[in-house]
Amino acid sequence: MADSSFDIVSKVERQEVDNALNQAAKEISQRYDFKGVGASISWSGEKILMEANSEDRVKAILDVFQSKLIKRGISLKALDAGEPQLSGKEYKIFASIEEGISQENAKKVAKIIRDEGPKGVKAQVQGDELRVSSKSRDDLQTVIALLKGKDFDFALQFVNYR
Repeated sequence: MADSSFDIVSKVERQEVDNALNQAAKEISQRYDFKGVGASISWSGEKILMEANSEDRVKAILDVFQSKLIKRGISLKALDAGEPQLSGKEYKIFASIEEGISQENAKKVAKIIRDEGPKGVKAQVQGDELRVSSKSRDDLQTVIALLKGKDFDFALQFVNYR
């Protein structure tokens, strides 16, 4: 019998992020507490730029954006937001969306699978994802449950289960 396998990836649907950003921009333009403070959120190249005239307001914009991401099913672990920076009279926060599993994080996950997972389960790093294979589908389910129970500082999705 052939091995069953699945891939562990860290991907974010760009369109969903775009939708969340547009919803946040609409809410910011309509909310009374953001009137007249120069509050805005937009794409700046590959980064997301949030601007307002006070540190509290720019943090509130980040909070609105995070709530929109959560509603769209995007893990906040994929959002890498910097600290508010004063630029002239404006405060700015740059945020980026992290995708892919770094080599060291992939090695950490593979080590957890080797140490705590069922025997006979193999994990190999393939670029920015991890392929997990085993003869038993039950073992693969156990590995998924094990990894969901762990708290990583990056988002994980399980795809190509076969």
